[in-house]
Amino acid sequence: MSRFRRAETGTTFFFTVVAYRRRPILCDTLIRTALREAIQAVRRTHPFSIDGWVLLPDHLHCIWTLPPDDIDFSRRWSQIKHCVSHACGQRYRIRASDAATARGESTIWQRRFWEHRIRDEVDMQRHMDYIHFNPVKHGHAENAATWPYSTFGRYVRNGMHAQDWGGSAGIEKLDVE
Repeated sequence: MSRFRRAETGTTFFFTVVAYRRRPILCDTLIRTALREAIQAVRRTHPFSIDGWVLLPDHLHCIWTLPPDDIDFSRRWSQIKHCVSHACGQRYRIRASDAATARGESTIWQRRFWEHRIRDEVDMQRHMDYIHFNPVKHGHAENAATWPYSTFGRYVRNGMHAQDWGGSAGIEKLDVE
């Protein structure tokens, strides 16, 4: 069994969470609604702020800042995934492997997620740009502003990005992984 090293210090993290078998279901209204409600419920008992977010059909990326001296993002993701799976599981159930079934795993989410502790402002900006450019990179949008499932609009409203930032022409490849 693999042992994953998890961050031990720092409070701001970049995450990648993937749909089970990369099924393109995460932008469906039912899952989006359940995800929003799950995040709100978990934030009531385990607070965190969402600095950046993009939801794509088969995965999501986000940046969270947790309270000082709190790095228990695994509990938060576990609860969020559980809530979404409970709310949507019957609608999105597919045949899972016998091992996955024995572990009680959902067929909405891949079992694990990837996290990276944000080290400094440059690292934060690189990851934020990666998040906002991701729909363009994957061919879902012509520019960051036309993708409805991200925090890019918030950054435009706050004057942190121009509306036309992140088009498919004339932008360097953004890669943080």
